[in-house]
Amino acid sequence: MSFLKDKKVYNFFPPQSLILWYFFCMENNILKRIFFDENQHWEKFKNKYKRKIRPIVTKEVEKFRDCGNPKKGFKLFVCEGCHDVRKVPYRCKGRFCTTCSVGESEEWSRLLTEDVLQVNHRHVIFTIDEGLRDVFLLHRHLLKDLMDAAAKLLINFFQKKAKVTPGIIAGLHTFGSRVNFNPHVHMLVTMGGLTKKGEWKQYDFLPFAMLRKQWQTVVLKFIRKGLSPREKKQVQARLQKAFTNNEEGFYVHAPKQKGNLKEQLRYIGRYIRRPAIGINRIEAYDGQNVIFKYKDKTDGKEKMETVSVEEFISRLIRHIPDEQFKTIRHYGMYSRRSKNQSKKVLSAWQQKAKRWIVKVKKTLRRQTWRERIVASGKKDPLVCPKCQCYYEYKGEVCLEDGKLEIKVALCQTTRTYLERVIHDLTGIKSSQKREEKEELQPVHETERQLCLFNVS
Repeated sequence: MSFLKDKKVYNFFPPQSLILWYFFCMENNILKRIFFDENQHWEKFKNKYKRKIRPIVTKEVEKFRDCGNPKKGFKLFVCEGCHDVRKVPYRCKGRFCTTCSVGESEEWSRLLTEDVLQVNHRHVIFTIDEGLRDVFLLHRHLLKDLMDAAAKLLINFFQKKAKVTPGIIAGLHTFGSRVNFNPHVHMLVTMGGLTKKGEWKQYDFLPFAMLRKQWQTVVLKFIRKGLSPREKKQVQARLQKAFTNNEEGFYVHAPKQKGNLKEQLRYIGRYIRRPAIGINRIEAYDGQNVIFKYKDKTDGKEKMETVSVEEFISRLIRHIPDEQFKTIRHYGMYSRRSKNQSKKVLSAWQQKAKRWIVKVKKTLRRQTWRERIVASGKKDPLVCPKCQCYYEYKGEVCLEDGKLEIKVALCQTTRTYLERVIHDLTGIKSSQKREEKEELQPVHETERQLCLFNVS
């Protein structure tokens, strides 16, 4: 089929192809198959545990279901050479979506390397006793206290021993290698900090034995403080056991970083923001069971685990954070309140000391989906694989009040074509609300996240 514009023929897929396309790509995403295939595991899980499922879980999983679905909106691109048409659906950018999480993790780590001080950092990990994990699962408000307490412990140590205030970026992980609930805090910590005189002072020593005992005391203390008398009574046995079973305190790990500073920061940044499970870890799904691989921390070997779909879903949705909960937080010199002021002070100091730890100020911006793909070494998604010409942005369709509406159409022919696509997708004719002047007005492409389903 085709439509005409200035006697040029634009080739595009049959009306049903956009929908077939979506289901083909959904089929390739094994996590979507597990949740939403013909077995309807997610619907069965919701009906069985509907009173126990947090509202945010349902919201995020439904966003994941619609991620990349052209029925939720898309952009239209046409090759200027052979006139091939590409429809690029929007992404959900949800906190549960593995695809979106990977993209966000990469972009965040890239911006991180440009924004932090160019000094040595340590990757510090604070863990808790295994018996306390369920306490945080049942009382999720304590997760913020877990992050704050870990940061405060390190800041107090640096201020007492080195008389400096360090910079800390903390990330909360609630998952273990087996996708079990295992809350722990990952931190990117400057090995040194800002003195009261406005100078940078290096300090690269962490007394693990002392920190472990202090961390144990801090955790047990804020748990008791954050629970009601009745709740405290219910977990008292766990708290006592966590104290007696860990004579050396809770485990704290902070290996020294080696190699290129920028690569260190990039790696740690990706690790802090990584999702609970990557698609590449899911080995098989037969409709009833899921097999995934994990690294056993006890012996360092890679192993396989088989669980029912219900158990897999139950494990996975526990790691969806509560509404508005920030899993990444900044402390010390990196806190929002003091970050800019600290950089100004250090910039003045480095001019005298001739030691460059603050990068020249520049505007940091997020990369577009096209820039990210090209930067990763892949082909430019806006170069036609057939004729090597460029795709031109022609318009886009998005949801308005639950209905697909044409947001942008750069010419009347494009509008007519988009109306036909909307009709093929929904069976409803698009309403023509925009005036002729708006139709022909040049429009800049928006920054919304995209899914390149059929762009090579």
